[in-house]
Amino acid sequence: MTRIDFYVLNDSQAHARQVLACKLAQKAMRSGYRVFLHTADPAQTKSMDDLLWTFSQKSFVPHTTVAEEASSVPVYIAHDDEPQDIHDVLINLHPDTPTCFSRFERMAELLDQAPETLKAGRERYRFYQDRGYPLQTHKL
Repeated sequence: MTRIDFYVLNDSQAHARQVLACKLAQKAMRSGYRVFLHTADPAQTKSMDDLLWTFSQKSFVPHTTVAEEASSVPVYIAHDDEPQDIHDVLINLHPDTPTCFSRFERMAELLDQAPETLKAGRERYRFYQDRGYPLQTHKL
């Protein structure tokens, strides 16, 4: 069963969620896991693609936004595609519950203090809780 971790930032800036997504993707990659970074729309996909190149001056996180390349890199970023061959870690930046979440060993839900983000996060938390998924909350 998928383990779901909610990371709650004490910040209302969307950029803080994206930086946290980069850090979690990097940590998972360094541990040998493959990551699906699920974004909300094309603009956020592009933003995450750019940020993974620049968020740390000391490292690089190999990634792609091209479905055909997803099997050859540790991190795949998409808003409208579900990877068929990644089952380790899902990082969700989308406001909705990903339809493919139960295929993953772990999932990270990233929340900030923006009211709409918190509301959507609470709804997803209840959804997972009602279905018996193991949940952890980390206040950052």
